[in-house]
Amino acid sequence: MKEHGERDEEEREKRRNRMISIIEASLLAIVAVLAAYSGWAAAKWSTESSLSLARASADRAEANAANLEALNTLNFDVSTFNAWFSAYVAGNRSAMAIAAKRFTPNFRRAFEAWLATNPATNPAAPPGPTYMPQYQQPAKAQAAALNAQATAAYTRGQKAGGTSDNYIRTTVYLATVLFLAGLGGHFGYRAIRYGLAAVGTVILGVAVAILATSPRPP
Repeated sequence: MKEHGERDEEEREKRRNRMISIIEASLLAIVAVLAAYSGWAAAKWSTESSLSLARASADRAEANAANLEALNTLNFDVSTFNAWFSAYVAGNRSAMAIAAKRFTPNFRRAFEAWLATNPATNPAAPPGPTYMPQYQQPAKAQAAALNAQATAAYTRGQKAGGTSDNYIRTTVYLATVLFLAGLGGHFGYRAIRYGLAAVGTVILGVAVAILATSPRPP
């Protein structure tokens, strides 16, 4: 009877050890898969962040170029108008005609509309053609649109970078679970192994919750 009881106790001991080994192996298997996914997702979001930030930088550079073009065009239009106005004040019609020939098509439309307001006698007339609604600056509008695109791309890049960081943080959590599950096998006391497995399971639950609520990789 004593030997039979000892054998039963030994079998129960083996079953307990087998159970904790199965739990540890299950943790290792689940965590290995999730860690691989989390690392891959972090890399994908990091790439998306880099691409978005690069697009933002390129759009900003184009916007600056368009702004410079608009400023150069405005300066040219103002200089030709100043030449015309100086000739007008001097009563030099020949010089006025030469200056008018240098007007850009866009400025000419605004200039003609400005003349129609009788600026010589109308105190309510705009100060000059560039103040007229007919004076359009396509490059300036393009710069504004490009700046808006750059801001949107930069915001997407920052958000993607934050998502990548979340996945990296989750990968660290999963690596901790791997460490705990692997460490448990080195202890002969089941209580310690169960304790490590329990802590690992809690951390795994947190990591799974983060993965479930994180945006999917692009």
